[in-house]
Amino acid sequence: MQQQVEQLNKARFAARQGGGEDRLAKQRDAGKMTARERVTALVDENSFTEVGLFRRNRTTAFGMDTADMPADGVVTGTGTVLGRPVHIASQDFTVVGGSAGEVHSLKVAQMMDAALKCGTPFVFINDSGGARVQEGIDSLHGYGAVFHTNVKLSGAVPQVSIIAGPCAGGAAYSPALTDFIIQTRKAHMFITGPGVIKQVTGEDVTADKLGGADTHMAVSGVNHFVVDDDAQAILVAQKLLSYLPQNNTEDPPIIDPDPYVEHDPSIYDLVPTDGNKGYDVRTVIARIVDHEDFLEVQAGYATNIVIGFGRVNGRSVGIVANQPQVMAGVLDINSSDKASRFIRFCNAFNIPLVTLVDVPGFLPGVAQEAGGIIRHGAKMLYAYAAATVPKITVVLRKAYGGAYLAMCSKDMGADTVYAWPTAEIAVMGAEGAAAVVFRKEIEAADDPDARRAELVQEYKDTYSTPFVAASRGLVDDVIDPADTRRYIAMQLEILVNKRELRPAKKHGLGPV
Repeated sequence: MQQQVEQLNKARFAARQGGGEDRLAKQRDAGKMTARERVTALVDENSFTEVGLFRRNRTTAFGMDTADMPADGVVTGTGTVLGRPVHIASQDFTVVGGSAGEVHSLKVAQMMDAALKCGTPFVFINDSGGARVQEGIDSLHGYGAVFHTNVKLSGAVPQVSIIAGPCAGGAAYSPALTDFIIQTRKAHMFITGPGVIKQVTGEDVTADKLGGADTHMAVSGVNHFVVDDDAQAILVAQKLLSYLPQNNTEDPPIIDPDPYVEHDPSIYDLVPTDGNKGYDVRTVIARIVDHEDFLEVQAGYATNIVIGFGRVNGRSVGIVANQPQVMAGVLDINSSDKASRFIRFCNAFNIPLVTLVDVPGFLPGVAQEAGGIIRHGAKMLYAYAAATVPKITVVLRKAYGGAYLAMCSKDMGADTVYAWPTAEIAVMGAEGAAAVVFRKEIEAADDPDARRAELVQEYKDTYSTPFVAASRGLVDDVIDPADTRRYIAMQLEILVNKRELRPAKKHGLGPV
């Protein structure tokens, strides 16, 4: 038996060397971790158990029968992150460029199935040159299995993709089917690379411009987090998972409660009373969440709205907030898409929603209408109305028109709506409303400018205060801004056991 064990250990050691010391060294010289180093950094110490170490491809054509491809180029297994189980796949670029063949992809899909069966998050670290061309249709069969399994896991267990190297062609669709994409600045994602584009369309483009992390954050909105290197990607993944439940049947964990809910008058200085002045809503968010710790999602995309995770008294919350310092905080096509997807994720995984409102409306313009702002804006209405998790809304300043409804008003199912004394809740701003309602009176006045100013103020006094909405029951209370965190914390405790029934149906048909 001792001899067989020694042989086993030698075989294990050889398989874990990936493509060999030279290729491992080349990977490190490029500023990247190896596949196993990434797994080791992600999971708790000594918690990783590898599955499928000795799996091999079955293709014999084009010299594949003699190719040395340890673990078929992907490390799969289980471990714990911050004490909670996860299932993991990490592509090994040192083994034939991390190319995905049939067995490679089936290993990934089987690990995903195990995550679904066990109710644990799935983390996929991507670093692959694409499909293994030598395996032909078998390679595509493997891709199809991964995509199909991505969809099975969707809404059942959290899926996190780390893009740590190339992710090209069909391989890019698996991350796109997951919940969050963390991309390093050393990585690239695209369906067709610069060479193919040059050949087909004649366009010259660099890999960074086409599929780099900053492009996918600021322009395409494909990724959710941009980091400098693998180590940062691992830290973001660990922090992200800490906010999430293991699966859709559980609530998020309560971690490190910060019971500080005292009166905080310093918040008065953060939001100008003049509705035309901008400010950074993230400073308000910091005063609401525990330890001023907020994990912003898609921080560089559609920056007129802010989304992300925080905790209030230890409970995870998803935060959606207009950003007045960008485009005055209006809603447009991209911000509607960004927010609605985040809302649906939070609802799927039992994460309460806190919405901070300071919105002048939907962005007007020919380009927005032609681009389908009606369809895209409706996504927010649909997402909020369909969400059954606790929903708490705080109106900070402006809440005008359809955008007021889209930011989770009482009518859209908010459980609790609070308003600051600075809130203006109306069909439109007082200046625009006065121009419509009192147009003839203003035109007939001896001093139109003075009369306009009087009527604008009259409209504000009549409709643009939170007390009108409160008198109609559309605002539950007008609160001192200094007590915002305390009110939210109390409502979260009350709503924690909220149960909302829905009509029996297969699924709704929301706008796409």
